[in-house]
Amino acid sequence: MADIKSRVHTPTWVSEFRAFIMRGNVVDLAVGVIVGAAFTGIVNSLVKDVFNPLIGLLIGGIDFSNLFVTLKGPHLATLAEAQKAGAVTINIGLFLNTVIQFLITALVIFWVVKALTRLHVREEAAPAEPPPPTKTEVLLEQIRDELATRKV
Repeated sequence: MADIKSRVHTPTWVSEFRAFIMRGNVVDLAVGVIVGAAFTGIVNSLVKDVFNPLIGLLIGGIDFSNLFVTLKGPHLATLAEAQKAGAVTINIGLFLNTVIQFLITALVIFWVVKALTRLHVREEAAPAEPPPPTKTEVLLEQIRDELATRKV
């Protein structure tokens, strides 16, 4: 019997998917999402641990995370206690924290994009070396030089 090599049939979509995943923009997008997730943690901490205490101090010592309205249930001092008691609340302070986080994130993204745009413009402004002559141009130059030496 002849040697028959068994081959596993791979569906065509597998190679298409592999080509799609390995494209540069998909990988860049994945990296951007991962960095964005890490950046979100930094912004959350910045808002919660730095800005909210300062803003609360400026407006009379209000802790935004405990700024809420109880709709149904016991009226307690902190949001954690109200939620533990099962009270229905409108969490105004948490919403304000989210708005502040969004504004800070948008501001930072604005400045990053602006800086990257400036770098990109500077790279384009740098003088580029002219491309080497094509074979046709080289051949035409040789013909020109040969005709110039003949002096008909």
